Formats: sequence, C-alpha cells, structure tokens
Amino acid sequence: MILSRLFSDAGLEYPEKYANIEISRIVTDSRQACDKCMFICMVGHNTDGHKYIKEAINKGAVVIVAEQVRDECVGGAAIIKVDNTRRAAALLYNTQCGIKNKGLRIVGVTGTNGKTSVCYMLESIFLAAGVRCAVIGTVGCRMDGRDIPGYGGGLTTPDAHELYPLLAYIAERGVTHVFMEVSSHALANHRVDGLEFEWGVFTNLTRDHLDFHSDMEDYFLAKSRLFSMCRGGIVNIDGAYGKRLSDMYPDLVTCSEGGGGDFCALDAKSTPNGSEYKLVYRGGECHISLGALGDFSVMNSLQAAAVALSMGIDASAVIGGLSRFCGAPGRMERVVRGELYEVIIDYAHTPDALERLIKSARPLRGEGGRILLVFGCGGDRDRGKRREMAVIASRLADFLIITSDNPRSEDPDTIITHILKGIDKEKPHTVIPSRKEAIEYAVSIAGEGDVILLAGKGHEKYEILADGKHFFDEKQIVKDAVERKNKV
Repeated sequence: MILSRLFSDAGLEYPEKYANIEISRIVTDSRQACDKCMFICMVGHNTDGHKYIKEAINKGAVVIVAEQVRDECVGGAAIIKVDNTRRAAALLYNTQCGIKNKGLRIVGVTGTNGKTSVCYMLESIFLAAGVRCAVIGTVGCRMDGRDIPGYGGGLTTPDAHELYPLLAYIAERGVTHVFMEVSSHALANHRVDGLEFEWGVFTNLTRDHLDFHSDMEDYFLAKSRLFSMCRGGIVNIDGAYGKRLSDMYPDLVTCSEGGGGDFCALDAKSTPNGSEYKLVYRGGECHISLGALGDFSVMNSLQAAAVALSMGIDASAVIGGLSRFCGAPGRMERVVRGELYEVIIDYAHTPDALERLIKSARPLRGEGGRILLVFGCGGDRDRGKRREMAVIASRLADFLIITSDNPRSEDPDTIITHILKGIDKEKPHTVIPSRKEAIEYAVSIAGEGDVILLAGKGHEKYEILADGKHFFDEKQIVKDAVERKNKV
C-alpha cells in the first residue's frame, strides 16, 4: 500500500515527501517488525513503543509513527509525528482492512454490567431471524453462534491490531451484523475511533475500574464517547447516569422497567427458570418469556429487544430468540442441578453486580436453604471496592467463604485483609485463600435447599497469580467436588 493513500483515507496528515513510500504491513509490536513495514509507537501503561524504534528500524521498518521524535530515529526511516498514536493506529488499521467499505452493521454495547449478556441476547434474536451475525467481547469472539478459532477472549474490546483484521475476517465470510462490547478502556484509548456504530447501547454505570479512571466522572465521560460515534443509541434510564446520558443526547431511545421509556418491561416477574414480562414499545406490545436467570436479565433483554426492533427485526424473532436464550457463559450460569443444592457461577466482580447476583439467587433457595457465597477481589485493581463488596456480601448472603480472585502481583493475604475490614463479624464466614479449596469446601458443606454462588470469575478458565496465568476451570472443580461428595 502507498503511504499517501493510506494516510489520506484515514484522515491523517503526512509530510508530502513521504507520499510514495510503499508499506508492506502495519505493526504496533517491534518484535513483529519486518521489511518495509510501518511501526506505530504505542504508549502503554507498562511500556512505551518509542523505546523500540531502533529495533523496528533494524528489522526493516521504513515508516515510524510516533508522538515524540527522538535521537534514536536513525537508519533512513520516515518519521511521522501524530498527537495520539493509539488513535492513529485505529484509523490506519481500519483503513488498511477496508472496514468502511464492507457494509458491516455494528452495534456497540457499553456499561459496567450486562454488556456480554446483551450481546449474546442479540445474537440469539438475530439468529432466530435468520440473520448472520458475530459477537466480539469478554468471553471471546463468535460467528453464527460458534466460536471463532484463535480468538479466545482477553480484552473486552481487542486492541486495534487485532480488532480491525477480525472485523475484516467476519465481513469476508458474509456476516452482516456485529455485536461488540465496548469497554471504557477501549474508548479512552481510542481503539474504536475508526468505526461508525449503527447503534450504541448504554446498560448502566456503577463503581468499577477506578484504578484506571480518576473518578466516576472520568469513567462516565469515557463511556459516553461511544454515542458520539453512533447513528442511534439505546439507553437504560432507570439509573442516574443513563438519565444524564439521555439528556446529553436527546435523540437516544430510552428503556425502562417501569413506565416512561420508549421501550418498557411491565409486570415483570421471576420464574424458577428465568423471568417474564410484557414488552411495550412504540408500535406494539408482546409477551417476553426469558430463559436466563437473574432479575437484571429483564433490562438486558429489554435493551436487546429495543435494538432488534429498531433495526427492523420482526417481533416474533425477538420473542423466539429470547425464549431460547438461557444465559451467556459465566453469567449466573447453573453448573449443578439435580442435587439437593445447586451451584451458580457468575462474573460479578463489582459491588453492584455482586448485590444483583445475590438478590437474584435468594428466591432460588429451597425451604430452609442458604446462600453460600464464595468471593474475593482482584489484585492490582481498585482497592476501594473491596470493603464495599464485603459489606454487601455480609448483608445479603447467609455464609461467606472469602478467597482469592486473580490476585496478580498483590499478596492474596493482603487483599483478603482489605475484604475482612467490611465483613460483619457476626456474619458466619471463613477464609480459605486457595480458591480451589474454597470451592471444594462450599460443596462439602452444602445442604438441602442451599445455593452456592461462585462470584468473580464467570467464564474465565484461568487464575492470574504473581508468576502469570494458570489454568483454572471452576466448572470442572465443582463437578469433581460434587462427584467426591456423592461417593461418601
């Protein structure tokens, strides 16, 4: 590709003297640099790509895109200075992959909780309507209801070097609709600046990621950036931040579990296997029966229905798709049934999510049953939420098992000490730092009517310790523990 065409189509300025340079590929990792490539110096939290300019040039880079021009920029490479290399990377990868010309109809879903569930609900609805679609998010990437090989999840929203080639891959296989989780990190770091979203969805905003954002205001403003990139938007106005966003963008379509929204869920009630409600919207109403557990699934499904109906999907497909939806992986997912007790895993790792999880699980208890909660808090993350989560756990669960949850580089015992500061000393509880042993203990003491909640990891099949990632499958640990218990 020719530099002038690439930069012009991306809307970026460049020195005219470099116009005719031919570029073989774009890289953001100097280890992947090759002959005639362009190396973009990404400024990250742990490292700075500017430190590796020499390495990239030595491997054949002919163009360096940088925020700072340093003395080591030698070797004949063209140096192009930009204000923000992360934004430049998104625009350049988007242009290189030709995403604008591929006709993808992209829906971006942002918010603290519910992003994954909304995306999976949309997938179920659109597949029911016979529409080919893909999902990109925390759990991984799917196309037409099946995992895409090689894309196993990680970042909620992939970095530019992975995101735009992935979208091109999806489009080249005939998929027309993409449902994408868009994190505050991705918005703040300009990963999606190259995209135009047909619809944006705002689920909610509660405390999270305050290790990255300076405060809740900064967190909200990062989330709100999505709606400057959308043709239309769907917003949950049952929370203060949703109402504020609706005031900022008056044309947004509103959702409410009460009256007053463009789409409303009326007369909602829980059932043993999900929930049901009357969906009322501009142009009609219908009965929704949802197979996913959790009171929070009502709003998630309402927003998914609002997107689908706004995009021209027939109400029958909305009804059918939601009725067949039994939950996203690791989102209030039942992993043990048919015993005297049951076990549910969930990704809840924020105060609000933990509260919603426990409240949703309480009606599932049998007579005299308890909520046995296994939870911890992540290391190298917002420490302020640890006490908040402990207070909520003490108030709502019946027995607490405090353990580890991806301690990363922090000492697990230190994290647990922070949690214990919020635990009601009168609440029955125990501390078992090993998460595997904590799960096994919960299963061993579970009695008739009890519900075990494993909060924090959800779909994850790993633990992140000081020495890196280790395989960790909560579902298998639970199944093994149940089998041993049944043999006793």
